[in-house]
Amino acid sequence: MTGTIIVTGANGSLAIPAVRHLLEKYPDYTAVLTVRKTEDSDANTKRLRETIASFPKAQTSIRQLDLANLSAVHDFANTIAAEIADKKLPPLASIVCNAYYWNLARDPELTADGVETTIQVNHISHVALVLRLLGSFGPEGGRIVLFTSDGHFSGKNGLEKYPPGIPDDLDSWLKATPDADKLGRGFERYANSKLAVLMWGYALNRYLEKNEELRKITAIVIDPGNLTDSRALRTNSPKFLQYVQRFALQPLRPILRFVDPTLRTAADAAVDVVELATNKAYPGERGYLKQLKREPSSPDSLNEDKQQKLWVKSAEWAKITKDNTALAGSI
Repeated sequence: MTGTIIVTGANGSLAIPAVRHLLEKYPDYTAVLTVRKTEDSDANTKRLRETIASFPKAQTSIRQLDLANLSAVHDFANTIAAEIADKKLPPLASIVCNAYYWNLARDPELTADGVETTIQVNHISHVALVLRLLGSFGPEGGRIVLFTSDGHFSGKNGLEKYPPGIPDDLDSWLKATPDADKLGRGFERYANSKLAVLMWGYALNRYLEKNEELRKITAIVIDPGNLTDSRALRTNSPKFLQYVQRFALQPLRPILRFVDPTLRTAADAAVDVVELATNKAYPGERGYLKQLKREPSSPDSLNEDKQQKLWVKSAEWAKITKDNTALAGSI
């Protein structure tokens, strides 16, 4: 199976080696690579462009997409759907929802839509993108790759100070107030967003499986591990995390892995993601993976009543209606 693979946040720490692996091992795919800034003045986009330049025969394009702007996400989905309908792009084979945001060092920030940035970028905008484009997959189906974290599971991440959980008032996630504990509250917002991604992914799979036309599309929600060379530890994070990465996690990773096997490089995780996106790993299967292993997710994440409430709210937040998704029966 070939087709178009969309990768969001394509200039990220995991995404660039993923793009390289995709173009090296699976050159027949068309890659649509989205970034917030397409100019080479962005060092990460420049590195992405240099990476794909090594594959002159590859079918790739770098597209601008700001997940902090929901209207832009819908416009992008319209553009991709139209290009596929006009045969300018092959049908979709995969959407890799790689882009992320966290803020562990400053007061919470709001998007252009007035929504707390972490939940919008990590969850809401990917909900919009996926549900808008389900109808653009080919008859062979394909794969949605969503990203969670061990932060979704209370007690599993050393940065946790406040346990993640689904609030009774889901709309409370959309707002955030300044707090003196920027690291603790920032990580709580991040962990909650990753819990939301996971629970929504479970619900998505149930609806896809029930739909005769879409059941060949499967969603995998992967915890790719704790990436010791990720830019995340140097972006919107306190100085001490940057020092930990530079002087402990990076040089001592081979030793530290004996204590914490989730520690790995972004390049290692990138291979897993591409094998999932191309449906070579766990072909036709659904659900949660910790790296590439079947392990149970948190008890809270498995609550189907809460999954359903989150599904309904997520569609509302993402401005998904019966008229703009192929999964209309779920809305």
